[in-house]
Amino acid sequence: MRHTISVLVENKFGVLSRVSGLFSGRGYNIESLSVGETIDPQISLMTIVTGGDDWVIEQITKQLNKLIDVIKITDMTELDHVEREMVLIKVTPRQQDKAEVLNLTEIFRGRIVDSSQRTYTIEITGDEKKIEAFVELMKPMGIKEFVRTGKVAIAREGVKKKQ
Repeated sequence: MRHTISVLVENKFGVLSRVSGLFSGRGYNIESLSVGETIDPQISLMTIVTGGDDWVIEQITKQLNKLIDVIKITDMTELDHVEREMVLIKVTPRQQDKAEVLNLTEIFRGRIVDSSQRTYTIEITGDEKKIEAFVELMKPMGIKEFVRTGKVAIAREGVKKKQ
């Protein structure tokens, strides 16, 4: 099962390396990793997507808690939360497909962030299913380049456990 784990850490040199090393050293995979400063520049928030059963996630959590720079760990999978990703897709549509690319971008509430004579660079933000659906629709249009962020997640107000 996939888990989205939020890790609050001290914003210090080497913390990212220690956290990622913990995963690789124990043979756990990181599917995506997103890191950024919080409002307090002394603290960063890591959002890690990984897979494993309850035992594996428990082991990951225990090992993360042993790292000195880790402040708090939250398994967002167990909480009611909002998560988003962003993708930038550069497409090279044929002339007859350009209107369709623009139409699909609008339908998915994306935006063209760059364009040239032959390409459009499109930004789409949303949950994983929305991103994957848009990518599938763009494949026949001629995807030239594709970059995707990792997930970011935040608990909803009141932080209830999922039912």
